[in-house]
Amino acid sequence: MPVNPQTLSQIEALADSLALDLLGGFHPDAAAKAPPSCKTLLLLGPSPTFWTEISNAPEMSDGQTDPIDRWSVRVISALADELGGTAAFPFGGPPYQPFYSWAMQTGRIWSSPVKLAVHDTHGLFVSFRGALLLPYRLDLPQTRATSPCDTCDKPCLTACPADALSANGYELDACHTYLDSPNGAECMTTGCAVRRACPVGQGKRHPDQSAYHMSVFHPSTQL
Repeated sequence: MPVNPQTLSQIEALADSLALDLLGGFHPDAAAKAPPSCKTLLLLGPSPTFWTEISNAPEMSDGQTDPIDRWSVRVISALADELGGTAAFPFGGPPYQPFYSWAMQTGRIWSSPVKLAVHDTHGLFVSFRGALLLPYRLDLPQTRATSPCDTCDKPCLTACPADALSANGYELDACHTYLDSPNGAECMTTGCAVRRACPVGQGKRHPDQSAYHMSVFHPSTQL
């Protein structure tokens, strides 16, 4: 029988036990492109213990593709079922669910100076593993009115050593070219320099997690 927690703190505790952080939520209206039955939408992403959890997951050693996505489907779908709701994911399309626009409605995530999403506690390392679409309305806390970027020196604007990510947008080819060079080793092993430059959320991501994701993003470079 599904259990329907009536407080956000109960859901946060369940998510935390799965190495997931509740990144924010909102009450969708018709423009949110959520199912009409969804009364509360909650976004989930990796917690600081995520890499330890996922490293020991069966999906990481079964030899099949997309282990983290498959883990996310298994774990978040089970959580949604326990809560009496459904799960949505930022992968598996097209069509894709509008996670970026959902994020902008939480009051905890904004567009950064380099156009990447920035979170109030995870900074530029915010990422989404899935969403909980609940058929009941939860009380959500009041969120901050402004982005942390408004009072930041914005080191992200000049952090990219390849000038591939800036206020002008993202030059994918320039990024990959740089990562193929010897100078790209630091980004490959510790993560994107722009994301690392953000003062918000420092230390929330395990370096091995960043290295893994960079190896997926740029598989031609051997770590």
